[in-house]
Amino acid sequence: MDTTALEGRRFEDVTVGEELPGADYPLTVYRLVMAAGANRDFNSIHHNTEYARRTGAPEMYANTQFLLGAWERCVRDWMGLAGQIRAVRGFRMRAFNTVGDTMRVRGEVKDARIDEEGRGVVEIAIRCENSGGVTVGPGVVEVVLPRRSEEGACGEGA
Repeated sequence: MDTTALEGRRFEDVTVGEELPGADYPLTVYRLVMAAGANRDFNSIHHNTEYARRTGAPEMYANTQFLLGAWERCVRDWMGLAGQIRAVRGFRMRAFNTVGDTMRVRGEVKDARIDEEGRGVVEIAIRCENSGGVTVGPGVVEVVLPRRSEEGACGEGA
């Protein structure tokens, strides 16, 4: 059993240039309707083709919360639950992620450093893309990962 998600990645295990396992999302009508309902974004552009086309979009398309969630899933699958997301920068929707296409999230470690408070900070370059190219980003997700020197610092068995 892979316990990375539970234990989490440690800062010392990170390599600059390392690619994160990507996540692919086939964008079906069902997925877009469920995502819009889950985050209560009932704007018809996210679940109604005719309406979306009247607004200038080629088809119904994924909403902001779905796209942000896809970035988080990519990062969380890589770092596990012990890491903390500290910042998201450069999240810009450049093109539609429409029903019928597959959206892919890709990330790569761009920087790893110890900050002024001794925390392991990692910057991940991240983007969404589909058959037409980059659709969201490129941006950066900054995370804090536990360091091996912190293990047991709160007292073992506490």
